[in-house]
Amino acid sequence: MGKKAVKTSKKGGETPHIRTPIVCVLGHVDHGKTSLLDRIRGSSVVSGEAGAITQHIGATIVPIDSITSMSGAMKNLNVSIPGLLFIDTPGHHAFTTLRARGGALADMAIVVVDITEGFQPQTIEAIQILRNCKTPFVVAATKLDRIPGWRKTEKSPFLKSFAGQNERVILLVETKVYDIVATLAEHGFSSERFDRVTDFARNLAIVPVSAHTGEGISDLLMVLIGLSQRYMEESLALTVDGPGSGTVLEVKEEKGLGATIDVILFDGTICVGDEIAIATTTGVQTTKVRSLLQPRPMKEILIEDRFLRVKEVAAAAGVKVSAPGLDQVIAGSPIKVIGDDPEEIKTSIAREMTEINVTLSPEGLIIKADTIGALEALCKELTAHEIPVMRAEVGQVSRHDVIEAETIKNPLYRVLMAFNTPVLPDAQDLLHEPSYAEMVQFFTGNVIYHILEDYLEWRNNLKRDMDQKRFEKIIFPAKIVILPGCVFRQNNPAVVGVRILSGTLRTGVNLIRRDGKKAGSLKSMQLRKENIQEAHAGDEVAISIEGATVGRQFDVEDELIVGIPERHVKVLETEMLSHLSEDAKEVLEEYTRLFRRENPFWGK
Repeated sequence: MGKKAVKTSKKGGETPHIRTPIVCVLGHVDHGKTSLLDRIRGSSVVSGEAGAITQHIGATIVPIDSITSMSGAMKNLNVSIPGLLFIDTPGHHAFTTLRARGGALADMAIVVVDITEGFQPQTIEAIQILRNCKTPFVVAATKLDRIPGWRKTEKSPFLKSFAGQNERVILLVETKVYDIVATLAEHGFSSERFDRVTDFARNLAIVPVSAHTGEGISDLLMVLIGLSQRYMEESLALTVDGPGSGTVLEVKEEKGLGATIDVILFDGTICVGDEIAIATTTGVQTTKVRSLLQPRPMKEILIEDRFLRVKEVAAAAGVKVSAPGLDQVIAGSPIKVIGDDPEEIKTSIAREMTEINVTLSPEGLIIKADTIGALEALCKELTAHEIPVMRAEVGQVSRHDVIEAETIKNPLYRVLMAFNTPVLPDAQDLLHEPSYAEMVQFFTGNVIYHILEDYLEWRNNLKRDMDQKRFEKIIFPAKIVILPGCVFRQNNPAVVGVRILSGTLRTGVNLIRRDGKKAGSLKSMQLRKENIQEAHAGDEVAISIEGATVGRQFDVEDELIVGIPERHVKVLETEMLSHLSEDAKEVLEEYTRLFRRENPFWGK
């Protein structure tokens, strides 16, 4: 792509070139974001993605000619926007990551919502992020062809297809669209179906589409172009002479070129021969651009195998950069063309690299990922589940990572998590050693949500086991009454029949009277001549009590309470109250009242 000519305005002055708007596609994990882009560009990226979920950020440029040919309604309009550059993200967290690095990377967004399922938690989180970032967006109500009874019309505008449906289907579509309107209203957004919107500055447009049949796609593109043209012309104005700035999407080995980087250029121009500053695993480096390659229009930069060689590229664009020493570049990092102040540019990149948007805790998991964006996305998912992260790094899993994970004290966090990054052989050997394999849990994969689900399942099982072992040692509240006519032995030990009035009675506990004085230690229990360890409210059992004489420490029809140590009371009240029955809670309250008369903070 050569440098665009500067346009002359009617007043005779010069207006800067209007750059291609960058559009981010957000939404729930399986609502069809990539399928929608596949339809626009006529490719098939989804089938090549792990778990059919986009794991890396791809870029596709759709020129204005292609958009006008899809939408006949635009052919007579005077459009100055050169096209649209779509970024397909692995989740809305990557959107904030890209935005933070290099300013407002996305000018607007498409929020994808399955028209049959409606809003999901991730979709709601996405619109809240867009609101916080003040990013304009359009709602694409996808999977229109899944509406029961829908008559498909390939590549048709929505209104044309809609007019050919029967009354029942029309009513169903209207209902589904108004469900989306209602949900958006709950979150403070005014919205309407796109053809009914009179003021796009005040109302969000909802465009029903089908990636499968192509219905409504032309309408969606028309709305995006209209928004760009009307409300963003000033912010899209760009003087292309400035040095280029962008974000590295991926580092790739290409035949005949060696290591290359896929870049989203969001400002300025990059030319063959330019000196660029890039972040590598060994620090900020500079190198010279050997060649620039662009994907052919409508092709995905991450899967394109035939590129156009160009001398220079102006923002906004996806471009493959070939230069010496790119093999250690960190994906997700900034790239800048060096202008008048090389040291300032290198310092600014170094500063950005140290400001990775990750919240670290003194205690937590160790996570590794292949790119900054993936690392931040994984960390944010963990934070959303209140899982702390102690260390987060881009790169391969090393022996040092395994050794450090083994030293973590809390077994719930003695975990190494790796997203889409290889394990070095010596680290692999260590993970298979019995001592480490038993201590360190290793979760790896190329789908963030699957790794998270695996960890949560393991953690919940371990927590349950740990709680069970811990709670087995806790003395539970219980109250008993000595039954009349059931004194089988006076003392050494006393053997009596009792009824459990409330709570759970276990052997090996002390019994106290209602005045707080000790009444002996419960050593054993029998039910129908069988030894038992535990009895519940309503049970009548025979018990042996050491250190007690019937008639002295207690008498027939006396009520006795299980004595609970102070530290156990604290656990019961802070961690286990929800596990106790109502009658057990009452006994616990009665018991604590005895000791809190003198010390109000006893057991707290």
